[in-house]
This record gives sequence, C-alpha cells and structure tokens, in this order.
Amino acid sequence: MTALVAIVNAAAGGGYDDAWAGQLRERFAQCGLQAEVILAGSGQEMIETAREAVARGVPIVAAGGGDGTVNAVASALVGTATSFAVLPLGTLNHFAKDLGIPLGLDEAIATIARGQRRQVDVGDVNGRVFLNNSSLGLYPDIVRDREKQQRRLGRGKWLAFCWATLAALRRFPFLSIRLRVGTEEHARRTPFVFIGNNEYLMQGLNIGERATLDRGQLSLYVAQRPTRRGLLRFACHALLGRLGMSRDFDVLLAREFEIDTRRKLIRVATDGEVTLMAPPLRYRSRPGALTVIVPR
Repeated sequence: MTALVAIVNAAAGGGYDDAWAGQLRERFAQCGLQAEVILAGSGQEMIETAREAVARGVPIVAAGGGDGTVNAVASALVGTATSFAVLPLGTLNHFAKDLGIPLGLDEAIATIARGQRRQVDVGDVNGRVFLNNSSLGLYPDIVRDREKQQRRLGRGKWLAFCWATLAALRRFPFLSIRLRVGTEEHARRTPFVFIGNNEYLMQGLNIGERATLDRGQLSLYVAQRPTRRGLLRFACHALLGRLGMSRDFDVLLAREFEIDTRRKLIRVATDGEVTLMAPPLRYRSRPGALTVIVPR
C-alpha cells in the first residue's frame, strides 16, 4: 500500500474529530493507500507537519480543507519531490476546480490512488507562495475586517464578509503604487490590485477560472476607475461574464514584476490569508515548482 500523510484543517469545524479521521483512513485503505491522518489546529501546524513528512520521505502529502489549507500545506512541498494531493473540503475549492479534481471526497481519494502527476506553477511574493491569487487594497482590508467581526461579534463568515465589504466601500481607500516590469515603470492610483497565478478567464460562463496552471506567468489586473460607480460597473461586468470587454482595469501578463508604494508596511492577501509585508513587493512565477496528483 502506498503511504501518505493527510493533513486536515480541524479548526474549520465540520465535525473533523478522531472518529471521522478513523473513517477517512478506512476510505483511503479501500483505494490501496495507507494514510496517516493529522487533524491540525492552525496553519503553522499544517506547514510543520508537511515539512516533517517531506523530511521522512513520505511520497504523498494531502491537504484537506479550503484554499487557505491547500496553500499552507502546498507551500511546504514547493520545490520538493513529494507529490501533493487535494481533499476539497472547503467552500470554494478554486485550486481543485481549476485542475479538474473531483469535489466528492471518495472521488478525490480515488484520484489520489489512480491519478497522474502534473507539474504546476506557483506564484511567489517576497518569498510567500500562492496557488491561486494575491491582492492589494480593498480585498485585504475586507478580509481583516471580516475576521475581526467573526472574533468580536460572533458573526458567520459570509454575513461578516458582507458587512466588511459595505464598510470598505464607504471608506473607499486608495493605493498609490509604482509598477515595474522589466525596464518599464507605471504609476497608478487604484482601490485594488489583483495578481493571478497564470491567466484568469475574463469573459463567458467560465469567468474566474483558469484554463492552465503551467504557462509560467502571472496575470495582473489593476482597477483604473477611482469611483464607486466604476467599481459597480466592474462588478456588473463580472456578473454578466463580460470583464474581457471592460475598460475599467489594466491587464498585464508577465513572468515577474515589482510593486512599490511609499507605505512602510502593506496588507497583502495570498489565497485569502492576509499578512503585512514591507514594499517593494517582488512577484514572480515559479514554473513547475509543485507536483500535484490530478485525474488521468
């Protein structure tokens, strides 16, 4: 039986306890996989557990949770020979969807047992890895406010997110940034900046998805319109699947670039997790840095 370590985000709720972990081990065993299931209570514990598995030579490490959990575990496997697998137990599961990994637990386990290895790119900002995207401006502020409301007021995630979004639009903060791509430099004043690991589809029914994760490039979207009305128009285009026709943002594809600002520290979101970083922010693609098990 092939050995693997499955790291599950127990802090997210969902009834992930010892009894559930035992059932998960049995489901792995039915597919010929000998799983060590770890119920982790924090992102740091996930990363440390994944690093220990790599050091022990475990051939497969799986992450069970949402995109934040997937990011934490995968960050410890980037640049190693250990294969990464996904148990999509989160709400959105963007990374799993873009790779065609089944969202059902049994189907995802079967994919780990019978799938194929694929080299995919990751993004990197000042040494911090992201699998999906990174952002500056409005979104990190919204996430920070949402988390405060969840802690202090006990609000649910989505209710807190809605209130935080309304509060951010009332404040409507701006970033003055300087973008450097090779020898070119551009100044922008914008409410938000979005950076994707490879290119996101910007129109049609599949808007917000990625056709590939192995072209070795980042996509950069910078909002141009410094008004709430401009953002509303941007949101309407997104809902109608017509962002590709919008003139409300700059679009750039590049292997690497740098974003600078006069601020000493700036909030940066990576796959939904927000950290403070010191500019300049050096973004780069790391082609084929992660080996993922995907369906054949």
